[in-house]
Amino acid sequence: MAHSIAFGADHGGVQLKDALADAARALGHDVHDFGTQGTESVDYPDFAALVCEAVASGRARFGVLVCGTGIGMSMAANRNPAIRCALVHDATGARLTRAHNDANVLALGARMTGLEPALDALRAFLDTPFDGGRHVRRVAKLSAVTEPVR
Repeated sequence: MAHSIAFGADHGGVQLKDALADAARALGHDVHDFGTQGTESVDYPDFAALVCEAVASGRARFGVLVCGTGIGMSMAANRNPAIRCALVHDATGARLTRAHNDANVLALGARMTGLEPALDALRAFLDTPFDGGRHVRRVAKLSAVTEPVR
C-alpha cells in the first residue's frame, strides 16, 4: 500500500533523509520533502515542526525525521500532541513501534545508523500495521496524559 510520507532533516541528517526519500519514491510512496536541502547549519525543531504539522493535519500519513542522533528530532516531534514519534536504530525497533505504539513518525540518527539498517527500518515502519487489541488502551493514554502519573 502506498502512503504519503513527509520527510525532514537538519544539516546532520540531510544525506540520509535524501536516500530514504529516494527509496520511498522507488517503492511507490508519495514523498513530501520539507528540507533541509544542504549541509549548512539549520535548527532541527523547525523541520520537525513542518513534518509533524503535515502528519497532524492529514496531508501525510507518516513522517520521517533525521538529524545526527535522532534524539533532538524525536524530542521536537513529540511536543505535538498528534504525534507519536519513535527514535529507532533498526528494523526491529521500527516494526515494534508501529505494531505496539502506532507510531506515525520515525526518527533516525545519521551518525548512529548506517544506510542499509536505516532503509530496512523505513521499510519495516511503512509495512507494519498497528496490532490494535491491548495496545489501543496504552496508545490512548499517550494522548490523554496531562499530569504526571504518580
